[in-house]
Amino acid sequence: MVKISEYPEEEFILPGTRLCAGCGLQLAYRWALKAFGHDTIVTLPASCSVVAGGVGGYSPLKIPAVYDCFETGASTASGLAGALKAKGREKTKTVVAWVGDGGTYDIGLQALSAAAERGDDFVYICANNQAYMNTGIQRSSASPYGARTTTTPILGKKEISKNMLKIMDAHGLSYMATASAAYPQDLFEKCQKAKEMQGQGVRYIEILCSCPPGWGYGVENSVKMARLAVETGYWPLWERIHGRITLSKAGSKFIDPEKRKPITDFLTPQVRFKHLKQDAISVWENYIAGVWKEIQKELDETNQ
Repeated sequence: MVKISEYPEEEFILPGTRLCAGCGLQLAYRWALKAFGHDTIVTLPASCSVVAGGVGGYSPLKIPAVYDCFETGASTASGLAGALKAKGREKTKTVVAWVGDGGTYDIGLQALSAAAERGDDFVYICANNQAYMNTGIQRSSASPYGARTTTTPILGKKEISKNMLKIMDAHGLSYMATASAAYPQDLFEKCQKAKEMQGQGVRYIEILCSCPPGWGYGVENSVKMARLAVETGYWPLWERIHGRITLSKAGSKFIDPEKRKPITDFLTPQVRFKHLKQDAISVWENYIAGVWKEIQKELDETNQ
């Protein structure tokens, strides 16, 4: 792990963005850009990250950014990577697609799948705040079971989140990882590793980004909520390099069920889950148990 004194001091996203107070996405964005550094081009489809940019041509970013359509995050990144290669400059820049869960799980899935299948050379970040937060907190297929949104306002979402990580793993990617806004060192190192694997196709990182207005909690608790997602076992932290999975140091102890906090510690403080009864909580508990069972199976196969 990188020593605290060795992290770059320079900021690549400046103060004064239009993001909400307590935005977990902004924290993740800040640390990811520190890892990618100056020689980076980022593409941003419609999302909360575009809102960060302000209006009238102003941007808080210190690196080149392309704002594109909702469905074209991966295809724009493919074009940028292809243009750099055509100019013989593919080793001089890192192309990063920074996309929300709606633009990843739903609207942009076809472009991402195609880029992964072709082996296009860029890093794809899914900044997952679990709904279409920018346009009014509508449910996406990344929204978790039971979550109330403006399109599931009474009973909450009745489906479990789409398994996007398994979908991407089926593409045979060189690098995949999960991260959390509450663990910036872990996030930094995973982004740095994805950058260093330039030339090995699409590298995919999914970051859980806490969202005060969408999840329904006080702005001062963003880091706490994102951390509870990990501590309850709901959001395991791992990376997969050429198909071999490894638990991240920050989250490895939670493979032991005895060391996890009850999932109600994560659910109860959030307005979107206030209506959940015990039967719904049991669905969450069974889901978490199933996720870790699969991880343990993979680890056992890796270590054989």
